Amino acid sequence: MRIEELYPPDRIAAARRATAAAGLDALLLTPGSDLRYLTGYPAHASERLTCLVVPVQGEPTLIVPALERPAAEASPAPATGVRIVDHADGSDPYPLVMAAIGGPVTAIGIADRMWAEQVLALRAVLPGTAQRLAGEVLRELRIRKSPAEVAALREAGAAIDAVHERMGEWLRPGRTEAEVAVDIAAAITGAGHLSVDFVIVAAGPNGASPHHGTSDRPIGAGEPVVVDIGGTMPSGYRSDCTRTYLTGDVAPPAEFVDYYAVLHAAQRAAVATVRPGVTAEAVDAVARQVITDAGYGPAFLHRTGHGIGLDGHEEPYVVTGNVRPLETGMTFSVEPGIYLAGRHGARIEDIVVCTPDGVERLNTTPTEFTAL
Repeated sequence: MRIEELYPPDRIAAARRATAAAGLDALLLTPGSDLRYLTGYPAHASERLTCLVVPVQGEPTLIVPALERPAAEASPAPATGVRIVDHADGSDPYPLVMAAIGGPVTAIGIADRMWAEQVLALRAVLPGTAQRLAGEVLRELRIRKSPAEVAALREAGAAIDAVHERMGEWLRPGRTEAEVAVDIAAAITGAGHLSVDFVIVAAGPNGASPHHGTSDRPIGAGEPVVVDIGGTMPSGYRSDCTRTYLTGDVAPPAEFVDYYAVLHAAQRAAVATVRPGVTAEAVDAVARQVITDAGYGPAFLHRTGHGIGLDGHEEPYVVTGNVRPLETGMTFSVEPGIYLAGRHGARIEDIVVCTPDGVERLNTTPTEFTAL
């Protein structure tokens, strides 16, 4: 895909219209996914202010530290129509923000994850100006992915699938979770990711903790091992995929075989439910019902899924209470799990995209548990 397809210039115009419709005078975006969504610039967050100013009236301006101007100019940002302005070390950048905003303002949208010191500095230079979250404006623009974004996520899915396909090289009884994680992390970048976002290797009783991470505990023969991995591609779009493995030539626990079959059926049923018009909570309900009917309802500890794109977790969230209907272009995980405290656990996770006719899995490795 061409970079201009992934970060098209019409996004800023759409953001400007949405800002006006929300009753805001400008958006102020510091480094993060919203700034990158509008400009393609993977800005570095630091004590030196970087801020994209998108006023309803006036020219969008990207304010950057002088030493980072070359990086900003080399990014897709200039092609999106933003003006780049820099500030020298030791100078006050906030007058540049005020100048970029233009006339008097009554309400601004600030980046959802702007540093507190920057929020307070803006409050000081814009006294009496209401501050709201820019996410209120940009969420609706980002929630439906363009064909180029879906292609970027498909590429990310293939890259992380390639790592899962090599798991037999590293998962062996006697190796520690941490040792395996080092090999996996190297493979994630080797498969084309720019960076590693997370590596979970959770064996035996650690598999009952959904966000375990890793430890120095050796992996035992016949133990289930939950491997949840993801990274960021050069495009900025992310991968996330979980599979559960068995190690060693030892029969797995009988109860694991039983509940994995339940989990597998639940995940397949939830994926098959995805189509335009179905609510996010309905997908969660399908997975949860299968698991509950089999007697494992309390062991399903989390929502069924989360959106993914430039953030690892974003809208839409596949969870009870989210009555929003799915739409073409929405991308999210489907990842039910069953966790038996003190014993073991399992999770199956695919990234999917809602298509006009139903659903496409962006992870294509087998979802049956794999004995290594």
